[in-house]
Amino acid sequence: MIKLIEKGVYYSNGKLSRAKTYDAEAKKKGIAYKILCAHNQSGDNEKLCAKFDEITSHDITYVGIIQTAKASGLEKFPIPYTLTNCHNSLCAVGGTINEDDHVFGLSAAKKYGGAFVPPHLAVIHQYMREMRAFCGAMILGSDSHTRYGALGTLAIGEGGPELVKQLLGRTYDVDMPEIVAVNLKGRLRKGVGPHDVALALVKATFKNGFVKNRVLEFVGNGIKTLSMDFRNGIDVMTTETTCLSSVWATDEKTKKYYEQHERVGAYKQLAPEDGAYYDRGIVIDLSKVEPMIALPFHPSNAYTIKDFLSRPYELLKEAEEAGKKLLPEGKGEFKLTDKIKDGKVFVEQGVIAGCAGGMYENIAEASAILGDTAIDNNDFTLDVYPSSQPVYKGLVDGGYISKLMDNGAVIKTAFCGPCFGAGDVPQNNGLSIRHTTRNFESREGSKPANGQLSAVALMDARSIAATAKNGGAITSAMDVEYSNKVKKYRFDTKIYKARVYNGVGKQNLDTALVYGPNIADWPKMQPLKDNLLLKVVSVLNDPVTTTDELIPSGETSSYRSNPLKLAEFALSRKDPAYVQRAKDVRDGGFPSELGFDQNTTTYGSVVCSIKPGDGSAREQAASCQRVLGGVANVAKEYATKRYRSNLINWGMLPLLADKNDFEVGEYIYIPSVKEKLERGDKEFSAKVIGKNERTITLKMDALTDAEKQIILKGCLINFYKN
Repeated sequence: MIKLIEKGVYYSNGKLSRAKTYDAEAKKKGIAYKILCAHNQSGDNEKLCAKFDEITSHDITYVGIIQTAKASGLEKFPIPYTLTNCHNSLCAVGGTINEDDHVFGLSAAKKYGGAFVPPHLAVIHQYMREMRAFCGAMILGSDSHTRYGALGTLAIGEGGPELVKQLLGRTYDVDMPEIVAVNLKGRLRKGVGPHDVALALVKATFKNGFVKNRVLEFVGNGIKTLSMDFRNGIDVMTTETTCLSSVWATDEKTKKYYEQHERVGAYKQLAPEDGAYYDRGIVIDLSKVEPMIALPFHPSNAYTIKDFLSRPYELLKEAEEAGKKLLPEGKGEFKLTDKIKDGKVFVEQGVIAGCAGGMYENIAEASAILGDTAIDNNDFTLDVYPSSQPVYKGLVDGGYISKLMDNGAVIKTAFCGPCFGAGDVPQNNGLSIRHTTRNFESREGSKPANGQLSAVALMDARSIAATAKNGGAITSAMDVEYSNKVKKYRFDTKIYKARVYNGVGKQNLDTALVYGPNIADWPKMQPLKDNLLLKVVSVLNDPVTTTDELIPSGETSSYRSNPLKLAEFALSRKDPAYVQRAKDVRDGGFPSELGFDQNTTTYGSVVCSIKPGDGSAREQAASCQRVLGGVANVAKEYATKRYRSNLINWGMLPLLADKNDFEVGEYIYIPSVKEKLERGDKEFSAKVIGKNERTITLKMDALTDAEKQIILKGCLINFYKN
């Protein structure tokens, strides 16, 4: 089904062939390489300093970004900036504060010259696909699933400070990434959807880091067999492979997509030149892809549904044991094996939603599969969220919505909540199947610290509908008879013309920003002194720590505009004592008894872990630590570039250690850290002070000159303000 090629490859006539050596000249023939170079400002295409064509954020990130940029000297939006409202759009938590953020966003769009998409109108990535992406472009978004590669746009999801840099006319600095050719061949069988392809790709590449921080370039004859909805559905999930970005070859279907959305000029044919060289290769035989299920607690924990149903007890037991480890001892229980009844596996909930699941063809085909079968099993529910109002209207016009509603499905508006625990939280010990992006632990909204735990398995909308048709028993869409011919979708641009505020390039600096009571400024961050003293306040020994564990999603989203309040939630589901320990360091005074000079030594807290930062781009995983007095992270490696960048932008050192053998309460002293940082040292001799005193060597990957200065100044705000 999927073949990985570690060495370099050439692409020619729809096939990959192995290359004997690295070919720098032939690499220039690829799509991604050309786009990256076209946006590079450095003059050295191995050291990229990129300026993006556009940026975009949603309503749990744009307030902080604008506040940060404003504190750093923002005068206007120098490039198109689209503010969407799809994460806190329910306005259900925290009183007025969600809508206060939306009003602030609209006032900022008017003041600085941006676009504003009101709540419920579209999820961020669907709107950007429909109205803003264009071939050959680069777009930066403050959401990890910023992926518009199927439309010929190389898009990257990063933490908010990287968007701030673009707003201040600065650049996105990164070494030229390796580029991986993803050669699609064959044709999908009926019943197989985009999520099935995506989950198979994630399974093949996540754990081995095969595409980590690399760019995927989709090529091959199989592309032409896929509709644009299928391409977008696969593309958006490339985030879960930990790749940096993605881009696809374009064709007549891409052109028709732009024509359909009244943006003919956005199309340009993109294709690699014959003999293009790629650093690695992946071959996906679409004809061999089967319906998949990703079991809790990661999209890479994927199996074919056929394989899963052949040994459900074994696989559910593994997930069950992993879940039990999340619960405090003696508090709550977690079972999944009880879902097996009479040889079938029953689930309580199905959800089709968001930038991955809520597209027209997914929902239309799900409606066709469900057919005339009523969801009359009261133990199972099906909720459907079209990804935009135009998609919703198209489904209404096609008769698909009424069919779903007649049979008991609940139709809701464009909302990302089910992807991050702010909508349709299952009951305790419940198992939900979802065509959404992620199924990390607690991401569905449960609270293990309170003895509450439910779980999500990812499946394609087609197999979710087949499961609904079968009374909640997990069923492959390949085992259901139906017609997969979908009525042609007609995009209605009047919806956006009536409601979207498009003030790009029309700033009015006399407009006042509208502040609600929860919108707060960032506290002051202190610059780095000559030496560094760290107190270990949390040690995380999980193989991977996600950003959801560093700062939970769900109800915390309402406080993303208030740094001090949000910080109270940091590590709350993983290490509930962390916040108080960090505060004790921040507020408790310098430990002069250790004999170090307070005037020349920065004192702060540190979190030590194995591999932090998988998943979301949310900068708050780092900024909350900084607000609580954090000065560094120590890890064996960082899961993503964007988490490491977030640490740097908030003035924290991204240190590396060979092993995570630290204990809470120990101190780590690094002498002459400022001098070494300025000099570009990659190794730092450090003394660990505690029960087991020892000298260790900490390391740090190379920093750019700007990154060094950001850390030295204390954070990005200080750097740009000065």
